[in-house]
Amino acid sequence: MQTKVWSRLMPSPWGNYTVVDLTLPLGPDTIMWPGAPAPSADVAVTVKHDGYFARLVHFFEHSGTHVDAPNHFVEGSAAVTDLPLQSLISPAVMIDASADINGNGDAVLELSTVLAWEEKNGAIPEGSVVLLRTGWEDYYETQPEKYGAGPDGLHFPGFGAEAATYLVETRKVAGIGLDTLGIDRGADADFPVHAHVTLPRNVWHIENLTNLKSLPATGALVFIGVLPLVDGSGSPARILALVPGN
Repeated sequence: MQTKVWSRLMPSPWGNYTVVDLTLPLGPDTIMWPGAPAPSADVAVTVKHDGYFARLVHFFEHSGTHVDAPNHFVEGSAAVTDLPLQSLISPAVMIDASADINGNGDAVLELSTVLAWEEKNGAIPEGSVVLLRTGWEDYYETQPEKYGAGPDGLHFPGFGAEAATYLVETRKVAGIGLDTLGIDRGADADFPVHAHVTLPRNVWHIENLTNLKSLPATGALVFIGVLPLVDGSGSPARILALVPGN
């Protein structure tokens, strides 16, 4: 998938920057979690007959590039409308573990990888969003059966529970995200990170990100354009990163 970027040519109060789109297109060909319906749309009115065009759109809350709210796994907890607004515009930390994972669909982000990243780049700031590049973004179009459910089920990398616990409890991040179908690796049917580490502590997720290869390890600002669905357990979202540059 071609990276979508826009460069701001004129200086702004924040300096010059490039905008990187981290969002997958949302439509009938979107790769979904097994059993979840793909987005669809019915034409409701047309310019020819009604003077304007509009469609009735149907989508699962967890479609495409989307946010998981705490109530996705914790009954009675925060919905997408309850997410703190200040957390939806946050510094982005990008951990590129794609070389270590090297196409291994059963790999997880290890705590040792996070600590090595911090030794090189400094401590992960409180309130930041940690984005994990596993390399799975490269399979979305080229090998959809590897990205989604293959003949032997789901096999994609995710956050390890130990690493996620460190990010949540020690670094106190606002959210985590990655370029796969789920925060937990595909083989983890009990969802250890979803159910026991992040969502119970009101740390939200972004799943199915793309173009993470275009982000620096530090310095970017991420905007999470989540839909304010009443009682929503999640929502498709437009995710944009502002990357500083000359």
